[in-house]
Amino acid sequence: MPTRQEVAYFGAGPAPLPTSVVEAGAQAFVNYNDSGLGLGEISHRSPTANKILEDTKTNLSTLLDIPDNYEILFMQAGGSGEFSAVVQNLVSVWVERRRRKAEADVLAANPSEDKAQVEELVFERVQKEVEEELKLDYLVTGSWSLKASQEAVRLVGSKYVNVALDARKANDGKFGSIPGEESWSLTPTKRDGGKGSAFVYFCDNETVDGVEFQDFPKSLESQSGDEEDERIVVADMSSNFISRKVDVSKYSVIFGGAQKNIGVTGITIVIIKKSLLPPQIATPPAAFLHRLNIGGLPGPVVFDYATIAKNNSLYNTLPIFNLWIAGQVMSDLVNAYGAKKVSGQEEVSNHKANLIYGVLDKYPQVYRVVPDKSIRSRMNICFRVHGGDAEKEKEFLAGADKRMLQGLKGHRSVGGMRASNYNAVSVENVEKLAKYLEDYATGQ
Repeated sequence: MPTRQEVAYFGAGPAPLPTSVVEAGAQAFVNYNDSGLGLGEISHRSPTANKILEDTKTNLSTLLDIPDNYEILFMQAGGSGEFSAVVQNLVSVWVERRRRKAEADVLAANPSEDKAQVEELVFERVQKEVEEELKLDYLVTGSWSLKASQEAVRLVGSKYVNVALDARKANDGKFGSIPGEESWSLTPTKRDGGKGSAFVYFCDNETVDGVEFQDFPKSLESQSGDEEDERIVVADMSSNFISRKVDVSKYSVIFGGAQKNIGVTGITIVIIKKSLLPPQIATPPAAFLHRLNIGGLPGPVVFDYATIAKNNSLYNTLPIFNLWIAGQVMSDLVNAYGAKKVSGQEEVSNHKANLIYGVLDKYPQVYRVVPDKSIRSRMNICFRVHGGDAEKEKEFLAGADKRMLQGLKGHRSVGGMRASNYNAVSVENVEKLAKYLEDYATGQ
């Protein structure tokens, strides 16, 4: 039987964890801090759980330099759950802003109207605006952003969903490139003579397709300084979370499932601007949303950001053991990189990715990297062996398995190879993979 040290695992998720965290977790699951109870058994409302929650928030804030005007939420249902939550919450914010504006205008124009009449006039105006102006912008650059856009269509209908970019159209029906921003059909904001969308959604790193945005899109940058005239930008960072420095202030919502760079399955992290939460903005009255009949809004309460924020992520039972694992991963990064913070991890991630891509590019007669070089993912390195020859790829995987290099088979929907280079994948294991790639290419 192989030991943990002998296996080099490159699976796309659940991903490897640092061995030190796994070993500490084994003890914590049995008897945490000599309390006689394991972390899977303690109350999520206990002082111990609250300290774990606050420590995890602090470490994440430190790593990413999260501004004070953002809230950190810990939720469940993974990144896929956020496909729905984003729609539920941000369409509600869009409606509430319109409702408030309509109410102010109606009261100014009809100061003597009774409450019921005002409410009816407000509803009629917002209903008309929903029908004519509500749009959700999606940048579809891979399998996960595609699924997110499909969930939006399922919830609110295709009428309201604007696929501003479908990268397949510029790449023979397959993902693997991101066309220039000048070709994107984003809903125009007020400064561009339009009304703006409820939000713009993109997946920062596409796990299946090996595509990663190299920088924040310039067309989504803040320009006017008026928050209600700016684009609300949502980014799914499930598979490159805490792997590089990001300017959090450019995003309205960042979310990520835990099971790749952060921890074990069961925790979803959401970083959200406080201006999208009470008291700065409230959820529209439920009866108002019922009448508008937009995709069954309001949705499930466990997906409601306002409710989760109000209850410090403890509205329902948060899996404290899973949260502790994520917190330990973050704490180790804080301690390892000090003043560099997440930039220290970014240097390591880039180095590891360059080791693998360097060998793949060295032998183009044997390997073909799938995505365009300009958007290659550092986290999920997708490639084909001998042009995708089925027997050759089986041979490649068999050879890798003999060297204890596991998890290299590509996603079932696209085939080929995929080496996932998450934070816990050591430089030593990446060097082992690079050596195998070299040996295979040269027939050794």
